[in-house]
Amino acid sequence: MNNSSVSGSQHIEFIDYRVVDWANVRRIRTHFYQRFEYVYPGPIYNLKQRLMIVPADRFGAQQLLDHQLAANPSPLAIRQIADSFGNRVLELEVPEADCVVSFEVRMIVESALHDLHKPALSPADAQCFLDSTPLTMPNSEIHVIAHQMRSQATTDHDLALHINNFVYNAMRYKSGVTTVSTSAAEALMLGQGLCQDYAHLMLAICRAAGLPARYVSGHLLGEGGSHAWVEVFLPAASGLSAFAFDPTNKRQPHLGYVIVAVGRDYHDVSPTSGSFTAPYGGQLTVSKRAGLTQVEYLNGDTLHSSLVS
Repeated sequence: MNNSSVSGSQHIEFIDYRVVDWANVRRIRTHFYQRFEYVYPGPIYNLKQRLMIVPADRFGAQQLLDHQLAANPSPLAIRQIADSFGNRVLELEVPEADCVVSFEVRMIVESALHDLHKPALSPADAQCFLDSTPLTMPNSEIHVIAHQMRSQATTDHDLALHINNFVYNAMRYKSGVTTVSTSAAEALMLGQGLCQDYAHLMLAICRAAGLPARYVSGHLLGEGGSHAWVEVFLPAASGLSAFAFDPTNKRQPHLGYVIVAVGRDYHDVSPTSGSFTAPYGGQLTVSKRAGLTQVEYLNGDTLHSSLVS
C-alpha cells in the first residue's frame, strides 16, 4: 500500500453483462476499481480506519487473483487480519490529515463453476447464525410468518425458497426511507427499503423458523453500489452447506455475484468504519467501476473484454 493511485479500469471496455447466458457460464473474470473519499471541514487527527472492501483469497467458487490498495495520506501503520467469520479486515492509522482522506482499491476476481463447493459448517458452528441480532430481532409478526412458512414447507430448502419469495413480495425497493440501522421488523412495517433491509428481513424470518442464515455483502454486476443477499445453511452430506438467496431480486445468485464479506448482519461487514479526533464529522463519497473481462461458457466459447484508448 502507498499514497499513490492504483491503476484503475478506465481503459477497459467491459463485456456487457446483460448479454451473458448465466445458466451456461463455466468461468468468469471480473475487474473492480473503487474509490472511497472522506471530506472534512478542516484537519483531523488520530484516524483509526477499518476497511472491509477486499474479499478473502478464496470463498467457495470465488478466488481473488490480484488486488492493490492505496491510501492518501499515507498511513503510519497498516494491519491485515481475518475476523471470526474469515473476512479480510484492513486497519490503518493516520496521525493527521488535511480535509481529505481517500482509499482506492483495484481487484481482479475469478469464479469458476467446476470449483464450486458450498461453504460448510457443523451445527455447532452454525449456532451464531441462528441467534438474533439487534437488526434481525423478530417481532410477533415475524414469528407468525416464520411459523406459517415452516408449516407449509416440505423441506428446509423449500422453506428457504418460500421465505426468499415472501420477502421479495412483502417489500418495495426504495431509497431514502431506511438506514443501515433499520431493523428487520421496522423494514417489514415500512414495506420498503434497500437490499440490506431485504436481507435483514429474510435473516429474521429464517432464524425464527430454525434455519441458520448469514448476511452477505458484495457486488452484483450492473449495480452502482454494493449489494447484499443471504446464505442459508441447509442439511448436506458434509453437515450444513451454504445456499445463496437474493430476496431483492427473487432468485438464487449466479457466478456474477462477487462476495466481499459475510456476517450475522450489516454491522459485521460494514465496508468502512473507524474513529478520529475533530469537532466535526466528514462526508463520504464512494465511486465504483466494475465489469466482466472474461466469460467462458460450458461449450468452450469465450468472450473477452477489450482495451480502449
